[in-house]
Amino acid sequence: MIRFICGALASILLPVASLPVVSRPVASAQQPPMTDYCARLEQEIQGRKHGFLAGNLSYYVGGFHASWDPIEDETIGLTHPFHHDLRSRGTGLLESELRGGENTGRGNDYLGWEFYKDTRVLYGSVRIGDRRVQTPKPTSMRWRPDKLVCRYELDGVTLTEEKFIAANDAAVSIIKSSVPVTIEFSGHSFYSRNSQTSTAQVTVDPTQDVLLILEGGTVRSRPDPGPVDRERFGPCVYDGMTTALAFSSNLDGSVEVTADQQDVQHYTIRAPCDSEGLVVAWAMNDEANAAKTAAKQAVQHSADWLQNKTRVLNQQLNQQVPYFRCSDKKMVEIYYYLWSLYLMYYIDVGQDWELEPHTQTAVNNFLGIHRYDAMFQIKVGAWLSDQPRYAYGNVLTWKHLTKNGRYRELDNGLRMLADNKGRTWHSGAYGGEMSEHVLSAWQVYQHTGDVEFLKACYEGHFKELFWKRISVFAMNEFEVAETLEAMAKLTGNQEDVAHWQQLVRRDREHIRLMFDQRWQAHGVDNYFAAPDNGMIMTNGFWAMRSKHFPKEYAQAMVESWAVNRERGFYGDYFPLAMSKQAMKTFSTPDDHSFGYTPDTAYFTLDGMFRQGMAEVASELTLNHLQNYNYHSQWQIPVAPEAYRRDGSLFGDQYSNFNAGKILLYLEGLAGLSVSIPERTLTVRPALPKQWEWMEVRLPIEGQWTTIKYQHGQVNVQNCPLDVRQ
Repeated sequence: MIRFICGALASILLPVASLPVVSRPVASAQQPPMTDYCARLEQEIQGRKHGFLAGNLSYYVGGFHASWDPIEDETIGLTHPFHHDLRSRGTGLLESELRGGENTGRGNDYLGWEFYKDTRVLYGSVRIGDRRVQTPKPTSMRWRPDKLVCRYELDGVTLTEEKFIAANDAAVSIIKSSVPVTIEFSGHSFYSRNSQTSTAQVTVDPTQDVLLILEGGTVRSRPDPGPVDRERFGPCVYDGMTTALAFSSNLDGSVEVTADQQDVQHYTIRAPCDSEGLVVAWAMNDEANAAKTAAKQAVQHSADWLQNKTRVLNQQLNQQVPYFRCSDKKMVEIYYYLWSLYLMYYIDVGQDWELEPHTQTAVNNFLGIHRYDAMFQIKVGAWLSDQPRYAYGNVLTWKHLTKNGRYRELDNGLRMLADNKGRTWHSGAYGGEMSEHVLSAWQVYQHTGDVEFLKACYEGHFKELFWKRISVFAMNEFEVAETLEAMAKLTGNQEDVAHWQQLVRRDREHIRLMFDQRWQAHGVDNYFAAPDNGMIMTNGFWAMRSKHFPKEYAQAMVESWAVNRERGFYGDYFPLAMSKQAMKTFSTPDDHSFGYTPDTAYFTLDGMFRQGMAEVASELTLNHLQNYNYHSQWQIPVAPEAYRRDGSLFGDQYSNFNAGKILLYLEGLAGLSVSIPERTLTVRPALPKQWEWMEVRLPIEGQWTTIKYQHGQVNVQNCPLDVRQ
């Protein structure tokens, strides 16, 4: 039996059925202890991952690993800093040639998503006396959310380096050497494998110790979906921008610049380095003076700004993120690692269709928020302390496409948005997952009680998008129609209520029939909505997230397919993206590459938790997290885009595609649900049997509520809401 112990009533055991349980406020003792999470998350990545750092509009990739396969080691300096304000999806800035709502705008590019790997900014080689060490690889490279710390051992000489992205979006490297050496940095103006011409120009300002590159040129680009013959040449993503490289040493007489046959500008810069340190910085801007100022200031204030970077990230992880602890330390490390990536990917452009801050998904794909991924990324933002800053934009950034009529409309009235968007472009790849955004936005409202936010979501966006037809994701149309009806009432659109009531039939008999008709479809026993081609994937489980899903079906499906190691979804761990039965037939390279994926795990396990299957859901969640998000050999958390069927790592190495796992902690294992409008905190715990205890502290209405879990007992303190089981 689960018992709740609340506030000063700690000596009284209350039975599960006691509703509501009211917590008495406890003073500021519930404030989580300050933790240096940047230091706690530090991990050795040399030879394992490339480096990754994030600013607001700037990013840093150290070295290059193609889908976890090391291609290029990091080295001294700044190898791949890049500016990405979502003006382009790839390397090109061409205009779409499509008409109407499916015009993809300016900057969609199906080519060159990972253009950073073609950049070469500051590659350092070391001169020790008469000896030259060409671009040495680190002996050690340690990643933290705030910085990369590299060490190089070169025949008795030790160089240390701290790389970070400052608050002004300049990438900085602070280099120190145990003995005096000279570092030769080489690089070139922007030129990618899709480039056609270069118009770049280099100027050196020795009085300011700055090198400036006016970037320019044309690239091969494909702005619209379709065949190769739609490829054209146009301006590159950085056309007209200025790159600034600043140094703490004197550049007078130490710079050489040459142009190759494509007019790409190559430069070599020599700078002394000793134990006092050498600082180099990179910045990009549309205005040359702004770029130069940013780089110079980053050099001048490097030490203080690095401390500030650490302070800000620690502040986010301490004051924005719900506090989590349990008896399994590595599960805590995974939790905060996933949160750090989620926060690192936040971007705030403030222009065109990018007026709201939002998270993104993957540096090794195209940056930007994805329609599909946002289904769970919106919900994750709802759990942060400052929802207007971290949650609202994940929903509202999509409204720009709806307001501007940039969607595909089918003959049946279904309107679909593109998969990805930027400042003036959308991807032109359409899908129906936007209906799940309605439910995710509703959760943000539940966590805030902000009717104005709801009004902004409903008017001009959800109402416009779904007025003729509601798209369906995993049988969610009944809840979506119900939620749109509730939104209409709350936002003063009472005249819309009857429309939503009529648009989707929602009587009990009809809803049950819709589920019954799909049960054991196409002769697949104990499975929901199996396809006719035999490709049985986890999406049959996703419908279990609906409150209408029959519980007897859920029980039968989990027993027959979830824990089944012969034909089901239990591979080396849970869940395989495709059942073992289906794997015998479907074995293309893509099928093998995406053997295990993070989204399928989230949706599958979330459904089990929602069906009240706490014991099996918690066991399978732990099984997944410790195998997917923790590398047993390296002893560090990881966040891969996927694993191949053979268990090898695949895809992006710092993938926010894993964000749904955060919800498995808070909504699954901790069983938490918050409603500010209803003034309730609901706790339905699923404490794994392997754990002795668990503790969560939630920021609710400016104070921290503490929930402590032990088997058979839950203790809630300092909660301003009614606590319910």
